[in-house]
Amino acid sequence: MLRLSSTALALVLGLQAMSAAAKTGPENWEYLQPDREQVIASLNVVELLKRHHYNKPPLDDARSQKIYDGYLKTLDPARSYFTAADIGEFDQWRNKFDDLLKSGDLEPGFLMYKRQLVRVQERLDYAIQLLQDTSKLDFEVEESLLVERENAPWAKDRAELDDLWRKRVKDEVLRLKLAGKEPKAIEELLSKRYKRQLKRLDQTSGEDVFQTYINAFAQTYDPHTNYLSPDNAENFDINMSLSLEGIGAVLQSDNEHVKVVRLVPAGPAEKSKQIVPADKIIGVAQGDKDMVDVIGWRLDEVVKLIRGPKGSKVRLEVIPASNAPSDQTSKVVSIIREAVKLEEQAAQKSVLKLNHDGRDYKLGVIKVPAFYLDFKAFRAGDPNYKSTTRDVKRLLTELKKDNVDGVVLDLRDNGGGSLQEATELTGLFIDQGPTVLVRNSDGRVDVLADEEPGVFYTGPLAVLVDRLSASASEIFAGAMQDYHRGLILGGQTFGKGTVQTIQELNHGELKLTLAKFYRVSGQSTQHQGVLPDIAYPDIVDTKEIGESALPEAMPWDSIRPAIKPESDPFKPFLAELKARHEARTAENPDFVFTRERLALAQELMQQTSISLNEQTRRSQRADIEARQLALENTKRKAKGEELLKEIKEEDEDSPPVEPEKTKPEDDAYLSESGRILLDYLGMDTQVAKH
Repeated sequence: MLRLSSTALALVLGLQAMSAAAKTGPENWEYLQPDREQVIASLNVVELLKRHHYNKPPLDDARSQKIYDGYLKTLDPARSYFTAADIGEFDQWRNKFDDLLKSGDLEPGFLMYKRQLVRVQERLDYAIQLLQDTSKLDFEVEESLLVERENAPWAKDRAELDDLWRKRVKDEVLRLKLAGKEPKAIEELLSKRYKRQLKRLDQTSGEDVFQTYINAFAQTYDPHTNYLSPDNAENFDINMSLSLEGIGAVLQSDNEHVKVVRLVPAGPAEKSKQIVPADKIIGVAQGDKDMVDVIGWRLDEVVKLIRGPKGSKVRLEVIPASNAPSDQTSKVVSIIREAVKLEEQAAQKSVLKLNHDGRDYKLGVIKVPAFYLDFKAFRAGDPNYKSTTRDVKRLLTELKKDNVDGVVLDLRDNGGGSLQEATELTGLFIDQGPTVLVRNSDGRVDVLADEEPGVFYTGPLAVLVDRLSASASEIFAGAMQDYHRGLILGGQTFGKGTVQTIQELNHGELKLTLAKFYRVSGQSTQHQGVLPDIAYPDIVDTKEIGESALPEAMPWDSIRPAIKPESDPFKPFLAELKARHEARTAENPDFVFTRERLALAQELMQQTSISLNEQTRRSQRADIEARQLALENTKRKAKGEELLKEIKEEDEDSPPVEPEKTKPEDDAYLSESGRILLDYLGMDTQVAKH
């Protein structure tokens, strides 16, 4: 923990932030003033980032501009509250936040926040007024609402904001009307939502302001550096993982929304089959109580609502990832909270049986959902402690007895876990040697290595990854690629290649990035992730999910390699392997469906505005649903499955349907991985014969 000198602390007491300043906003928000503890904490944060952040970038005018832009985006992401006059007033600080933070002057940050409270109250009051009689809204006139407003010009005046909010309210009413709601029910539902938001405004604390402002500063360094208030530091999971007494999802802020990044394997959300990455959570309800609108809430506030006692029900209002940006139609999902059990995340094996080039083969498949280690049992000296490496070693032994022709290690959706396990698992497939490099902010490089002599499994290996394979998964896959130990197949991985630590402050905590992971080849896993030798169609849009999708993500780079490059046994065959793969999957219904579904989603993502004409809206929605249904039925027809008459959403009150136990042969990506591995074995054998 960093402690400021007594001289610095003495200076704090005379800072501008403690002096009287011009006040803005209604009387009941005048209590929002920075206190002494917050001023000291802000100075601590400035000093910690200066000394210990991995990059150590200067706190200067250029960073001040980033802080200003980031704070504005946090306060008004859709540019629907502030006017051009507000921005003109705020612009005086654009190049001054560096000096303000160095001196501990928090007043401008608080002033901007209080102005936002004033503007939000004005907008909510106006929306409630409009909802008193929705019959005045004309859904026959042709007009549209710009929904992609990140770079929209600021409203010239209040009249322009009124027109924007008239359209916003009209859009919300129309969505509920299309969902079959009656006018009175719509008025009541939306009025209650806005009144609840008004009530929440009145509960704003100085800590809310301070945390928002300091995070706007901290997150200009990188997306994983952030401030935690004393309350949040006590119970907030650093990784935003709700795996304990929650829903088992990793979440992140996405402008006014909270977005699902990935699902914890074997967690309640994953088991429900009703939530997928890139879904946006806009409402949370406890049990059967009223839905609480969480649009515009901070991430930590939404996390608190979602958490709750094990066995209790939480209902989430979700905008599906498959929707166009212009389509804010939501669904409600019910999930029973529970803790994820270690045994449910354990590695599992299966045998993939393929007929390839006229011959029958057996390939072992090991699914590794996470890099887990029972720390408690391990530290207690329990000889039977559970870990990824121990389980995979046992499964490999069993597969060897089955005389499999090769092994596919499936790391899809594996978000990482224990770094120790990533290193030890690597050691099963290589002889002694480095596994990962960790470069610290002072430039020192620590080398983690497999110290055990010998290779446990020497047979043919393919590693299957996707966009949701992150952190420890990327370290393992990168090592397999750098040692030329196995073919890497699937999608570009997540790209999380940084290390964070928690630093205590006098008031709260700072999570900051202080190191970076590098592969033994010297390449970073940051931002770029691991690129597969042969790429499959992406399941999710890489522009929406992944490290590169985060603002201020640290860049990819490289350092001196830890191993000498050896000849790559796969390189001579990659072109032919890719050609065979493409020929095989060109008409494969699952590969075609994945490609076309993503293409449709990306096409819809280009839409920046939405029609407020009811007939146009119904027609557009029907067209999108028809295209989605056609894609699904084309796949079903090709596979000989029953065709659907409509795309149905799950009923929120119906229990999740347990998926049927499928054979590994039914997984198109897994089967194709097996065939690529067998292609290589056939080519390599032919070369060896010559």
